[in-house]
Amino acid sequence: MRALAIAATGMDAQQTNLEVIANNIANINTTGFKRARAEFSDLLYQTERAKGVANRANQAVVPEGANIGLGVQTSAVRNLHLQGELTQTGNDLDVALIGKGFFQIQSTDGTTLYSRAGAFNKNDQGQLVTIDGYEVLPGITIPTGSTELTISRSGQVSAKLPGATEATELGQLTLADFVNEAGLQPLGDNLFQETPASGEAVIGNPDEEGFAYMKQGYLESSNVDPVKEITELISAQRAYEMNSKVITTADEMASIVSKNLK
Repeated sequence: MRALAIAATGMDAQQTNLEVIANNIANINTTGFKRARAEFSDLLYQTERAKGVANRANQAVVPEGANIGLGVQTSAVRNLHLQGELTQTGNDLDVALIGKGFFQIQSTDGTTLYSRAGAFNKNDQGQLVTIDGYEVLPGITIPTGSTELTISRSGQVSAKLPGATEATELGQLTLADFVNEAGLQPLGDNLFQETPASGEAVIGNPDEEGFAYMKQGYLESSNVDPVKEITELISAQRAYEMNSKVITTADEMASIVSKNLK
């Protein structure tokens, strides 16, 4: 009975949907996290009666056929790169992006990765790094004893050096943007990797046309909406229950047929 197999694909799809929602809820307080959405497509159709042709010789063309779907499949899990709300921290090394773009992060193997999480710090050499110790690109070093660190909305980093009366520019932060943000590969640790689907990174300065501007002393919160996720959770649960009911009903029907054949 095809209904058993079809309903099984539905239960599997809703299980995936539930896992995506669970991950969204788990990261509701993760800095710069972008919620994901499971997307589905129908499977192949089995043709019982072809349309647009004469099914038998010397008969008229059939206007409507009979095609039975074989279920559903997961086609994608899309990250939704929408702006998250800003949270004020008062920390000079916290930077939020307002608009499109990603910070550029250098991994330990020299690969350039990308992130929206602007919770930065300094390492033992004074270099600007992420909370996991990855260097922020372009590299900026903050000398020991510097005060009044400032990161402008256009990404210029400056500070007052020891003994100086005026601020000195330490470097310029740049941003990367992509033609298809959804094509980026999420790696965990608030990091994304470029893929052929995302296209190559386009580099530009903050506050330029098409690029975000920076807000010092703030962090971008997760863009997860708790109310929406709970609603999606209830919907996924109901869909799972309905597919489970189809399996139960199909089993009962098969049982009746089996008894009648004895």
